[in-house]
Amino acid sequence: MIRLPELRSSGSTLPWPPLPRGVAGELGSPASALIEDKPSGAAASQMTGRQHCNSTAFLFCRCSSFAASVRERDVCWEYCDKLEGNKVRCRFCNKVLNGGISRLKFHLSQIPSKGVNPCTKVKEDVIEHVKSIIAAKEEHKEFQLLKRQRVTELSVHPKRPRDVMSQSTSPGPVNSLVVAPTAEQPQLLALEVSAPIPKLSGAANKPKSSSALDAERCIAEFFFENKLDYNVADSISYRNMVEALGGQGFRGPSSEVLRAKWLQKLKSEILQRTKEIEKDWLTTGCTILADSWTDNKLKALINFSVSSPLGTFFLKTVDASQHFKSHRGLYDLFDDVIREVGPENVVQVITDRNINYGNTDKLIMQNYNTIFWSPCASFCINSMLDDFSKIDWVNQCICQAQNITRFIYNNKWVLDLMRKCMSGKELVCSGITKSVSDFLTLQSLLRHRPKLKQMFHSPEYSSSPYANRALSISCIEILEDDELWRAVEEVAAISEPLLRVLRDVSGGKAAIGYIYESMTKVMDSIRTYYIMDEGKCKSFLDIVEQKWQAELHSPLHSAAAYLNPSIQYNPEVKFFTTIKTEFYQVLDKVLTTPDQRQDITSQLHAFCKAQGMFSSNIAKEARNNTSPGMWWEQYGDSSPSLQRAAVRITSQVCSTLTFQRDWSIILQSHSEKRNRLDKEALADQTYVHYNLTLHSESKMKKRSDGDPIALAEIDMTSPWVEDSDSPNLTQWLDRFPSALDGGDLNTRQFSGSIFGANDNLFGL
Repeated sequence: MIRLPELRSSGSTLPWPPLPRGVAGELGSPASALIEDKPSGAAASQMTGRQHCNSTAFLFCRCSSFAASVRERDVCWEYCDKLEGNKVRCRFCNKVLNGGISRLKFHLSQIPSKGVNPCTKVKEDVIEHVKSIIAAKEEHKEFQLLKRQRVTELSVHPKRPRDVMSQSTSPGPVNSLVVAPTAEQPQLLALEVSAPIPKLSGAANKPKSSSALDAERCIAEFFFENKLDYNVADSISYRNMVEALGGQGFRGPSSEVLRAKWLQKLKSEILQRTKEIEKDWLTTGCTILADSWTDNKLKALINFSVSSPLGTFFLKTVDASQHFKSHRGLYDLFDDVIREVGPENVVQVITDRNINYGNTDKLIMQNYNTIFWSPCASFCINSMLDDFSKIDWVNQCICQAQNITRFIYNNKWVLDLMRKCMSGKELVCSGITKSVSDFLTLQSLLRHRPKLKQMFHSPEYSSSPYANRALSISCIEILEDDELWRAVEEVAAISEPLLRVLRDVSGGKAAIGYIYESMTKVMDSIRTYYIMDEGKCKSFLDIVEQKWQAELHSPLHSAAAYLNPSIQYNPEVKFFTTIKTEFYQVLDKVLTTPDQRQDITSQLHAFCKAQGMFSSNIAKEARNNTSPGMWWEQYGDSSPSLQRAAVRITSQVCSTLTFQRDWSIILQSHSEKRNRLDKEALADQTYVHYNLTLHSESKMKKRSDGDPIALAEIDMTSPWVEDSDSPNLTQWLDRFPSALDGGDLNTRQFSGSIFGANDNLFGL
């Protein structure tokens, strides 16, 4: 039963029942009419108690229906099916829950609350989304509690400051201020409590809530991951932005808080996470990755990272310029890194070819008998693609195709029309290197050639002022040249197997057990494609075989291929004598003690003949759908010595290209114009930045199937899009700063060095 306030005598006003915010717009007639045509004065005094009761009851019903409609519009309904009563069915695990949408949220968020079992099949992005909804609801409840407390305080002390001032200065009686219109009092009270109480205000002298700390943490990670200047946090626009996102009173971390608190906090957390990864090295081993950068001022920097099945983390950056001055300089540098990681944990060291390391590899392998020195597979495969593009007829295909993309990407109207015809897709593909960009874009042009021809012959384009331009006519002629596009199709067919291998070895995958088989398939595909053209077949095969034998192949590749169950038990595969020979050489280095080699012959026999645990149905089914390292961990217990060696060999990566690096932050920390404290702070920033980037990219790769050799954005300085109509000196010079400071992703990875791979650096 709804209790009404006591009606006043004739001539007084009747208090009107307040409505929740936003309800008035939802209510229709006659409720909205009642709100808009609210009686006043004499009309209000003539309203009977029954009429007032009916109106209030009507509004209460409409408010209830409005609240129900709000619940029906809850975003979490898309994750479940509504059943009879208050039951819902989860669309991920099909579990039926009692309690409606509220219990479903705790079920999806995997928060142990109210006796709800967490969903085991929900996606990670859904978990984060539902958690944010629950957190927002809890914050709203906390605010409402503070608001009710404030209302209580005001009801006890109803006087406002201006009332007190008027009371002290007014000559009238004291109780004259207490007498106020009854209808006005709720309005004044609402004005007093409408402004939210800032939870995060420093003046409150209260510890920050967990949600506020989480928000600060996210902002700090955003700053460090994207290399933002600390001073951004002190700008007015930054403060306005975070307050708009975090609510009134939220300030976000200042530049000093980022520098003094969050940098060290994130660094310590990363160190703790790496210690957890290091525990797994005794079983799986690890690979030291050395990624180098050089400039034209005889400066050489080397990034050292450590990779294992549990993840890759950035170790440090070393200025190697001074280490080239002595014969053993580079050896001492790598020796220090190996000792820091632990020689018993290191299986191999992988380097790129931007720096001439001389005899460092031989010295390392002589001093550490169990460590292998391997080339970067991504670097070598990119070198093969680069030599492919230098073949005359291949280079001609690339140059002619570039005429089309340059014309389109240098005229906005034509570019908009192209995107419209291709449903928003881009024509140019930017890869991690120049050669990768060339072959990916050729494939894209071949795939979209029919749509491009349709666009250039469409009435919309034919009636435009671009149709009669010389470059436009040239593009149409190129698109109509069937002989050229047969050559482009040939280039795409020959380059695709190498691009596939580059995808497999890039991005931090433990691909060492597959690279031997993959390169064999590349050579077989070339022979098959050019079965009737011995001349072209030889020109491509010579490039691949020479690079494979002289630069890429390592005995560790042969051993990993031999231990890969998907290859070992494939009846179509016949191992060459060289593979078995190199496998036994590697095994002899890895098994260092007589105890480890004691029963190795019988263990090898059991593996090759699939005996013991290797013969179980589960082990057989897992041969082709489980990584070799994990397969050996699970099913190699009956051959312990061979298992230990196999896990360590097959769990390694074969490329330094584990994530995209930006050398600008490293150049800042190694600038000569900085004092020691500033360099230490920048070194910490570099450490946090790279490890946050690695962590973020690994999570993104788990969530999406993105191409690891393609970049998200188009390189506007590449030959595929640059304006070549009127080249000038300034335009030519503008392309060099990004290469010199490490900002050009396309050239930085493999050919960003001003010096070539075969150049003598620093007198070596």
